[in-house]
Parts: sequence; structure tokens; C-alpha cells
Amino acid sequence: MRNNDYFCHMKQQEEITIQSLANNEDVQIGYSDNEIVIVDGFQQFTQLNTAHVAMNAVVICTNGKAQAQMNGRHMELHKNQVGIIPQNVTVTDVMISPDFDLKGLFLTNRILRNFLNEKISIWNDMMYIHRQHIVTMDEDEILFYTHFYDMITLAIERGKENPYHTEIIQALLRSAILGLCGAMKWMLANENHETHSNDSHFQRFLDLLQSTDVKHRTVEAYANDLCISPKYLTTICKKNSGKTAIEWITEHVLEDIRYYLKQTDLSMKQICDQLGFPNPSFFGKYVKDHFGMTPMEFRNS
Repeated sequence: MRNNDYFCHMKQQEEITIQSLANNEDVQIGYSDNEIVIVDGFQQFTQLNTAHVAMNAVVICTNGKAQAQMNGRHMELHKNQVGIIPQNVTVTDVMISPDFDLKGLFLTNRILRNFLNEKISIWNDMMYIHRQHIVTMDEDEILFYTHFYDMITLAIERGKENPYHTEIIQALLRSAILGLCGAMKWMLANENHETHSNDSHFQRFLDLLQSTDVKHRTVEAYANDLCISPKYLTTICKKNSGKTAIEWITEHVLEDIRYYLKQTDLSMKQICDQLGFPNPSFFGKYVKDHFGMTPMEFRNS
């Protein structure tokens, strides 16, 4: 996969947000508002090496191949595959084939929850419990989404004067996301993964972890936000995922630490303040305990 004749390395770091996409002249934007961006092509966006994806992304590979590390986990995307990236994920070591291209949908967590309602649990199961981020489509499914995309394009281009333009586009996109969510559910069932769709407290806990800037908090703090006891929070986490609440918290804190140490030039004091650690000494011990090296050693490794 690392054949240099086939793949080219990308070169710069990017913070991918609704605003940065909408304002980037190298990205072909089909539609954008305050919560959604539809990307028609990324082919010219070739200087990217590291990206912090601040919102949810659904991308369909229309040609070529790509590979990357997503929060340290290897990910490959081929033609006719859909890649799903949840919000606040760091993508590194990006390599693409010269003919790589995609169509993408980027959306905030608020609009995603609005689209899926109670079905957000399937998304959370797929993304955070089973950590599966690739959905492979057969030719019929790809044909459906190709025609579906054409319909959205028509709505965008021909319906600008309609007073309900935004609502129409969001309704079409909701249908596409629901279809993808159904494919996720089928995939999890086909691979004998148990789903955990009926525990609202557990789903809300996952949402809190994703949306909270300072994740390094006690189980008691999260339980208070959910208006439940710490013991009950740990019980439902263990029941629904096999991991305790503190294991979930630690996992997300470590992902944030990895991002700030590897992908930013912030000082240790600044990172401590950003992540909610009381002082650099405590932060250094936490990093040493979990990564086996000091923060500076980890940054330079």
C-alpha cells in the first residue's frame, strides 16, 4: 500500500471545520450553511498531511484509494467504499493515489442528532464501541447514492428561490444519513455485533464525551451532568460496552493528549489548561503512566 509510484504524501496540517471548508478555494463546495457542507471533490486539496476533523464526516470514494491513521488506527478507503469519521478525530499520515477523488458530507453533531433522533445509538455503536469506520457498498447501493446525489444537486441548483430551500436539502440529506445508518445496523448484525440502542443514559454519556472540551473529569462529574449516580453510570457503561466509565473517559482524554502533543506547538502549560489538568507536573505523570514516556518524549517520538 505504500508504493510511492501509486501514493503521494500530503504535506500540511489543516483544521477542518464548517468555516474552513466553506472558505477553502481548493475544495469544490456543492452546498454549505452553518451546519452542513457538501464537498463535490477533494482532488485539488492535495497539501493535507494532518487534519483535525472538528465535525462528523461521511465521504464516498469515487475513484482511486486513500489510507491514513485515524487517532492512531489504520484506515484504508477504496472506490465504492464509504468512510465515516466522527467529530474531533485527528487524521494523520495521509496518502492518496494520484487518481483519488471523493464526495463528502460534513455536518455538526447537532444536525446529525437531529437527523437520526433515537437512531443516533446505531451511529455511536459503530463509531465508538465497535470502531468500524468503513462501509462497503455493492453496485446497486452505489447506484442509489449516485442518483440520490444527483437529486440533491438539482435541489441545490434549481431550488435557490424556494423559501424552504434549506429545509428541502436537509430533508434529502436526512434520508441519505438514515439509509447509511440502516447499512450500519445491517453490517453490525451481519458480523454478530450486539447493538446497544435502548440505553439513553449510555448514549448521552457518549455524546457528552464527544462534545465536552475538557474531558479529564471524574466519573462523578459526568454522572452529575446526566443526573444519575456514578455507580449507575459505571454499571451501564460496563453493560453496554464492556468498558467502565473511567475507561471511556481515559480513552478520550488520551486521544486529546495525542492530538495536542503531536499536532500542535502549544506549551505543556497551555495543554494542561486546555485539557483541564491542574498543573504540568500532574499532566506529566499522567502521560508517563499511560504512554510510558514524558510529554516531551512523546511529542518528539
